[in-house]
Amino acid sequence: MEQTEALSEKYLSLRPYLNERQWRLLLAADSRAIGRGGVTLVSRASGVPRATIHIGLNELASPPDEIDMTAVRRPGAGRKKLRDTDPKLVEELMKLVDPATRGDPMSPLLYTTKSTRQLAKALKEMGHPVSHDVVANLLHEEGFRLQVNFKTREGSQNPDRNAQFEYLNKQVSQFLEADDPVISVDTKKKELVGNFHRVGQQWLPKGNPTEVNVHDFPSQATGKAIPYGIYDIKRNVGWVNVGIDHDTSEFAVESIRRWWLNDGRQAYPNAKRLMITADGGGSNSYRNRLWKKELCAFAIESNLEIVVCHLPPGTSKWNKIEHRLFSYITMNWRGQPLTSHEIILGLIRSTTTRTGLRVEATLDTGVYEKATKIDDKEMRTLPLQGHEFLGTWNYTVNGREYEDQSSSEGFI
Repeated sequence: MEQTEALSEKYLSLRPYLNERQWRLLLAADSRAIGRGGVTLVSRASGVPRATIHIGLNELASPPDEIDMTAVRRPGAGRKKLRDTDPKLVEELMKLVDPATRGDPMSPLLYTTKSTRQLAKALKEMGHPVSHDVVANLLHEEGFRLQVNFKTREGSQNPDRNAQFEYLNKQVSQFLEADDPVISVDTKKKELVGNFHRVGQQWLPKGNPTEVNVHDFPSQATGKAIPYGIYDIKRNVGWVNVGIDHDTSEFAVESIRRWWLNDGRQAYPNAKRLMITADGGGSNSYRNRLWKKELCAFAIESNLEIVVCHLPPGTSKWNKIEHRLFSYITMNWRGQPLTSHEIILGLIRSTTTRTGLRVEATLDTGVYEKATKIDDKEMRTLPLQGHEFLGTWNYTVNGREYEDQSSSEGFI
């Protein structure tokens, strides 16, 4: 994965300076240097068909005096990309692979059980004649990767897991079709603020690496940073509230509140509803009463109907925000010591992707008490209604109708 990303960055920077032949020979030389699997790897990283790379390999194997070095296509010549000549192609391909993602219709891991040949066959039947190589290149451009089995599971799988993913995906689709906001939320790993070693590399003058502490002792930290993220699925926009105290449910809802007041309500001025997808644990756990209480307070303040759907237990790594926001933030600040909150905020804000991701970040200096208890009596007064389907994981907070409800009746 890292090798593919590194090659992609290399090719992106070099392509404007090379003509067709130079470009083809560079790809061929790289694939030959990599060895077994090199053609496939270079094809995925560059988006160039394997056949073109093989032509370059044949040219490299020929004596230079047998090659007509003047035979170079003029700029802009050659066949147009199918993405341009067939605008519906990518859209139809995404419809084919999204329902086939394993266990998660929200597709945060972006991997499919359908082969490229099967997908190419299906696309041809839909009126899009493409080869399996083209399908592979399109999937790579859209962020898909071939995945292997990864040993992380222990114990039995929740029997409602797949049903919950299907229900969650249906809710998301309905909200997006109605142009109502859908956000994925989670807390990123807590970071110590200080001159500590960071995994990764950055470009610096030769022989002049950044010097950091030999040991990463928490006692040497000047503070801590707790990034709570909100990812707007429809707009591909991230918002990160960086706390300095504790990761509590109060902090989690305050982060959502800040996103809504500073970005969400401007982006969705007519919205009456908001959908939140969240993990099953942590500060936004479905078992956490304080999370639900604070969420009800926010719903009443904002006059919103808030629908919450939790990912099943043990599937937090499939949360949309993990692969659409947090992963890119991690890549952006790799190798960079996080010596101050200002640097952390700057690195988060500067995170972008070729697909147009934008990120805003704010510093939250608030103090959040731990272990706040909410009793049964108080819970019954909250405007919170569980759904008929798995009401523990799916519920609605109706701030819009709160004043019309009778407190004596209570809520589920």
